[in-house]
Amino acid sequence: MIFITAKFRVRPEHADNWPEIAADFTRATRNEPGCLWFDWSRGVDDPNEYVLVEAFRDGEAGAAHVNSEHFRTAQRTLPPYLVETPRVINTTLEQNDWSELGEMAVE
Repeated sequence: MIFITAKFRVRPEHADNWPEIAADFTRATRNEPGCLWFDWSRGVDDPNEYVLVEAFRDGEAGAAHVNSEHFRTAQRTLPPYLVETPRVINTTLEQNDWSELGEMAVE
């Protein structure tokens, strides 16, 4: 799978509304056949920072995502709400779901 984590620093005046601002993009991405997950979290230490954790089935699904109309729309519509260019980590993993954190097993 393609595993991506990105940090979005949102302008303070838009931070509370970011989930709504990104809602169309989020919904469309989650509906892509190759999307495994696409989840936003708000920073605990910085409420203006959102972390996006996303995964796609494979390189083909990742390519379909970045070539989609909703991705191109997001490229135009989301940056005006941001303080800076998002930072990203992108890697390929030989798995297709989350693994259990055995060190904190719940029994």
